[in-house]
Parts: sequence; structure tokens; C-alpha cells
Amino acid sequence: MSEISIRSATLDDLGIIIDFSARLAAESEGIDLDREVLAAGIGSALEDSSKAQYFLAETAGEGAAAEVAGQLMITYEWSDWRNGMFIWIQSVYVRAENRRKGVFKALYNHVIELASSPGYCGVRLYVHDGNTSARETYLRLGMVEPGYTVLETPDELKHEDEA
Repeated sequence: MSEISIRSATLDDLGIIIDFSARLAAESEGIDLDREVLAAGIGSALEDSSKAQYFLAETAGEGAAAEVAGQLMITYEWSDWRNGMFIWIQSVYVRAENRRKGVFKALYNHVIELASSPGYCGVRLYVHDGNTSARETYLRLGMVEPGYTVLETPDELKHEDEA
């Protein structure tokens, strides 16, 4: 594989992020996401980085144009216990043909570098229980299981205007 570079996504990347996010849901959880809802949600984050930030991994061979090989989104969570901000890794997707070639590792290292700045206290992510391949990758990179389980409210609690 050629060199991997990481860059911040822009509104020009909306289409590829929608595609990658839809593939992620289908491959990891068997869910078919509504692309209009994805477009609105991703577009909102791309326009307002306080909601989330997307990073794209690009590869390019000799003389070839850069190709987006993977994506990662980050969000933030304040920790009063640690007096710092956690960076949450979300929406990770690497094209099938680019897996096991260092794409996620490059994205992950980019986030670790961000988290080493003052004011941050760590990096977290969640992984679907059945996604053993991803879990193994995260553990191999040095992440640990902190002993927490994520719970959420059911979808029925959505506001009428969001449905």
C-alpha cells in the first residue's frame, strides 16, 4: 500500500462519508440507514465542528490521485472526575480492499496525537458486541476494556419533528 495521509473532512466530502457510514451500518449491524437522515446529520457536523469532526485517510500510489480509504469521526465528552475532555472515536469505516493495511492505525494515531494536547484526558470508543475483528484491532493498538456497558433510550423517544 502507498503512503497514508490523514486530513479533516469538508462539505465536499459529504457523499463519501454518507456512503461509508451506510456501509458501516450494513456491514457491522445489518442496518439499512436512511441516506437523507445521514446527509442531514453528517452535513450538520461538517458545518459545525462542535458537534463532531470527521477525518479521512487517503492513499495514493505512484502517479495516482489520492483515494479516500477510510474515515473516522470524533466527538467530545467532558469528565468532571478527570477535569478533562475525552475524545470519542465513532463512525469508523475502512474500504474492504484497504483493511489490514494500516488505514485505521493511521486514523487512530492521528486521534491519539490530538488527545495528547492539554485539556484532554483520554480516548474512548464503543464497538458492537459481535464485531470481534474490530475489538481485536482496538485491543492490539493498546486500548483496554474499562468495565463499562453503554445503555441508551429506545428509538421511540425521538421527537416528532425528528421522525
